[in-house]
Amino acid sequence: MTALVLGPMLRYVGPGCATVWVETAAPCEVEVLDHRARTFTVAGHHYALVVVRGLPESGDTPYEVHLDGERVWPDPADGWPESRIRTRAATDAVRLAFGSCRVAGPLDDESSGVDALHALAEQMRFARPHTWPDELLLVGDQVYADENISPETRAFIESRRDTSVGAGHEVADVEEYTHLYRESWSVPPVRWLLSTVPSAMVFDDHDVRDDWNTSAAWRQQMQATDWWQGRIEAGLMTYWLYQHLGNLSPEDLAGNELYAALQAHDGDGEELLRDFARAADAESDGGGPTRWSYRRDLGTSRLLVLDSRCGRVLNPERREMFDEPEWAWFTDNLEGDYDHLLLATSLPYLLPPGVHHLEAFDEALAGGVWGERMAGLGEKLRQGADLEHWAAFGTSFACMTGALADVGSRPNAPATVTFLSGDVHFAYLAEAWFTARPEVRTRVYQAVCSPLRNPLPKAVSVGQRFASSRVAGRIGRGLARATRVAPPELTWRITGGPAFGNEVAVLELDGRSALLHVEKAVEGPALKHSFAKVLA
Repeated sequence: MTALVLGPMLRYVGPGCATVWVETAAPCEVEVLDHRARTFTVAGHHYALVVVRGLPESGDTPYEVHLDGERVWPDPADGWPESRIRTRAATDAVRLAFGSCRVAGPLDDESSGVDALHALAEQMRFARPHTWPDELLLVGDQVYADENISPETRAFIESRRDTSVGAGHEVADVEEYTHLYRESWSVPPVRWLLSTVPSAMVFDDHDVRDDWNTSAAWRQQMQATDWWQGRIEAGLMTYWLYQHLGNLSPEDLAGNELYAALQAHDGDGEELLRDFARAADAESDGGGPTRWSYRRDLGTSRLLVLDSRCGRVLNPERREMFDEPEWAWFTDNLEGDYDHLLLATSLPYLLPPGVHHLEAFDEALAGGVWGERMAGLGEKLRQGADLEHWAAFGTSFACMTGALADVGSRPNAPATVTFLSGDVHFAYLAEAWFTARPEVRTRVYQAVCSPLRNPLPKAVSVGQRFASSRVAGRIGRGLARATRVAPPELTWRITGGPAFGNEVAVLELDGRSALLHVEKAVEGPALKHSFAKVLA
């Protein structure tokens, strides 16, 4: 009998339909609720995405997984409840859980702390399904391919190659990435959670490597090595397989040429996917064909998940978070009527003000405002201190501010616009306003939840608390003024947090009401209240 290697993962759930992702040990036919799909093969691994249709408009449907007619899921030995697909009516309230930055490894690893996804699964295990999250948004660093490698993955890498050269103990190729994904998502509580709560994902740097695409200089440094090209291709190939494919709706899947080619390919489709990954990586060197961003409508709210990594334009004369076609897609999807607009970007749009102004200062410094020698210092500071968020892409930050003002001042303006982000390894809420634009009626927020499992050392968290202070804000503003950086049209301040530890956030949306609450994972495992705010 063919075995289930990883999954099932419930990915997209929409009106009357859902997609279920699996990895299997051999080619086979996968069946879920009388709907079937054949596996396709990449680099000797076998995958399928089953599109299930005909589900009730609003309901709760348990499901099983069969491979070539044999039931392989659920496994009664693991003690977890049956997996189910919960559909909801278009006007139903929505509970969206989100977070980022989760290292792999044994659940009893004290250095990594209590896994917030494990704690969430335990909370759900004995709760009524109507209290569960309706969606799980993972906003970056779902795996760590460059650091925090577990002893198991380290041993696996050492068994395959000489780690004294090349990528060392970092993940280097497709086989090592597949091992890392299995380690991250196969622990029983997290596996059950991902089989039951629909998930949406987007990458950040550690899914590939720290500081990925921070600047043109960084790309040149990496491209000069003898191992980077294989690494970036493997990272994007496995991201497409394990994360991006499940982000797509059935309609998007039906029009996806790469997915169709892999399904139709007679044999192993590794080279098809590798060619795609190579072209996607080239995007930051001058334009490419790939769009990793996508849209999901959740009840009466709209979620736009934005690629703030791979699609960057890194020309020093024109640094942008994403290129013109991506911006056109984004602005097109702002049209319409919805109660809340959710903008998921792995990197926070609104940092603590002091850090924002420091990053704006550094972009100007690295751009040569104080001469070539200081530009080199600015680049070293950018890479060394991770000064690479939206504030370090000033043109894109200003364009986004203009888009927010347009959305917030139109007759059918949403009640809130909320950025959902991770990356910085602490949780906070910032509220923003347009002091010179009284016609903007929408409330604007930045909600950050990070990490799910990778806490900051205490000494670093002290520095982050200072960076969130008013004193740091004044220092940052002074530096930005010294390099003649125009002040932002938005004003904002931290109104929730900062909270440190392993955290998960839940945003509750009901009509035009919105409530955010952030919970910390503690021993048990369990979730303990950190802070909560009514957004609307």
